[in-house]
Amino acid sequence: MTRKILLLPVLFFSIFSFGQSQNKSFVVKHTTAIIKPDGALEEPIWETTPSISTFNQYFPLDTVQAQNQSEIKILYDDKNLYIGIKAYSIGKNYALQSLRRDFRGSGNDSFSFLFDTYNDGTNAFLFGINPQGVLREGLISNGGTDINNLNLSWDVKWQGDSKIYDGYFTAEIIIPLTSLKFKEGATKWRFNSYRIDTQSNERSSWVKIPQNQSISNLAFMGEMVFEKPLGESRSPLAIIPYINAISQKIFKTNEGFNNLKVGGDAKVAIGNNLNLDLTLNPDFSQVEVDDQVTNLTRFEVSLPEKRQFFVDNGDLFASFGDQRDANPFFSRRIGIARDTAGNSIENKIIGGVRLSGKLTKDLRVGVLNIQTAKDEENEIPSNNNTMIALQQRVFSRSNIGVFYINRQSIGKNEFVEREDDYNRVVGLDYNLASKDNTWTGKMYAHKSFQPDDNVGNLSAGAILSYQSRKYNFDIKGISIDEDFSSDLGFIRRTGIFKGIVGAERVFWPKKGIIQNHGFRFFPIFLWDPSLDFKNTDYDLMSSWKATFKDQSKFEIELTNSFTFLFDSFDPTNTDGALELPGDQGYHYNSVKFGYQSDMRKRFAFKGGSEVGQFYNGKRFSVESMMTLRFQPKVFLSLVLNYDQITLPDPYASADIWLLSPKIDVTFSKSIFWSTLIQYSNQKDNLGFNSRLQWRFAPLSDLYIVYNDNYFVDSFQPKTRSINLKLTYWLNL
Repeated sequence: MTRKILLLPVLFFSIFSFGQSQNKSFVVKHTTAIIKPDGALEEPIWETTPSISTFNQYFPLDTVQAQNQSEIKILYDDKNLYIGIKAYSIGKNYALQSLRRDFRGSGNDSFSFLFDTYNDGTNAFLFGINPQGVLREGLISNGGTDINNLNLSWDVKWQGDSKIYDGYFTAEIIIPLTSLKFKEGATKWRFNSYRIDTQSNERSSWVKIPQNQSISNLAFMGEMVFEKPLGESRSPLAIIPYINAISQKIFKTNEGFNNLKVGGDAKVAIGNNLNLDLTLNPDFSQVEVDDQVTNLTRFEVSLPEKRQFFVDNGDLFASFGDQRDANPFFSRRIGIARDTAGNSIENKIIGGVRLSGKLTKDLRVGVLNIQTAKDEENEIPSNNNTMIALQQRVFSRSNIGVFYINRQSIGKNEFVEREDDYNRVVGLDYNLASKDNTWTGKMYAHKSFQPDDNVGNLSAGAILSYQSRKYNFDIKGISIDEDFSSDLGFIRRTGIFKGIVGAERVFWPKKGIIQNHGFRFFPIFLWDPSLDFKNTDYDLMSSWKATFKDQSKFEIELTNSFTFLFDSFDPTNTDGALELPGDQGYHYNSVKFGYQSDMRKRFAFKGGSEVGQFYNGKRFSVESMMTLRFQPKVFLSLVLNYDQITLPDPYASADIWLLSPKIDVTFSKSIFWSTLIQYSNQKDNLGFNSRLQWRFAPLSDLYIVYNDNYFVDSFQPKTRSINLKLTYWLNL
């Protein structure tokens, strides 16, 4: 079956000749003028600099020019890129969540710039600014095909500000060339810019983008041509030390301790194209806590990586395999281990090194090596964690990647079984992206190795998607051997063959309140190869989804499911409950609907409900999130999820609550305070996380972080800590 999967998508290699019809370009003039990024555009050089204009509407229509046009002017010298913006508006009632850096674009007025500095249509730098002068920067990977390909956790030094006038706002930006990576002697970059204008309910972009594609899609870009080639621009050596004073108490063991930690990171540029990142005794106490989720499945849930060390070029390491079912490298595994009771606990990282970037125009390289500490009390050995990845671009936007992963325990440890001494995985991926992104897909084959277990252990798959204005199709086949293992990966389930065939028809009405709507049929099947391909699971999903012209959305979905339980299982996760019997199949049906209001409004919400059968019982679920903003200082949000699981006697029934209010206050562009409260009776945890941040210099911060956790039933404290952390970004 694996051979069939590998042969199915041979046609991938012939699908790369599709192209876009646009070839917009402009010349970027070299300057010696001194420009101050105060947002006023008062320097004389701006008056003689040609404008980039004629923005095209993306929403609500993609067939006309933008009603409120924008003008961009770009200059450069030997050190910096300079951008001037003039954006016309119908008023001054601009929408924003807060004054915090790295805001999300949806529901906020903003202007964003995309620079594909290697002209590969795969990766790009994003810089953005809003009318209040709040900045954001991010990395776009995997062609920018959806919102998940934008990572705003990336940080780099640059400057910008804005000013608001009657009928328009202006902005000025200075981006040091050392903050970007590009080939020495480059004469052009691929470029695009897009704007979100909440007052006119309009989104627009310089290069026209069809609405069935993401507005950040790198397939649709023009060119910025430099008046003279770019020179050598090596980034300075950056040293980012920290000092963290910690006071913590664990109430279960009545242990308390005070500690002072020091460590830091370093960033070393190797030429124009490579980054060398070093970390010693890293500390992630200032990183936002994970959002708790309710899990009613038998399988683990993956959560996003937020630690800065793993972000830059993170896609080069993390994009292999299938992101949902068989991802061989999941960086959150590093620094986490299981104790003797099977609980996940922090495993100290001693230090690490990572080299990533471009070797040639088309060849990317990534090398990562991190050492974790030994924890003899919890029977956790010291591990060396290594990954080497290479990615070669082929055709216009596709690439071939290979990788090697090794998790190796260090030293002799009596509590480590031989089979756990090491885990190694090698693999080959082909990623398809046609020039206009109509065709996308993937084909991969991975093999794992453990002591005395090197036969089989394969994970392989093929995915192909077709996306047009009216029709979307998906086909996917994945095979994961029962003994395939990646200790540094996220493998939801082994011993399966999974097949998906999806189809969607989208309609674009010319009149009425609906902007677009579509019907989708999406069946998922799982078979067990060890049982003569017995069908063990399926979900037959049919849905109708509509987007309205005010950007609100509605969806309804019908699902017919079958689940074969090999082992007994309690979906309520109730202590001491009688589990549903294994070696038995369960048929059940459900209906789900959801609605999202206009997120531009100061009060907005999204929510939905699911009603129907669940295994041999019933389920009623409600998911909701409400937001309220008092511009520009205060942003409030509330997540409220409820699941009522009713199973027949003698099995357990449960009411599962997840309640999560958050207060976000931005006193200024440099002082932020946020408090997150999370209540989950499934996790038996009530948590408080409060964080005060003062950004006293660019990318240099003072944090005060308070954490408090309680048992839900008894309201007895679990753990409590307070951190005072200082970081400073120093360029040498």
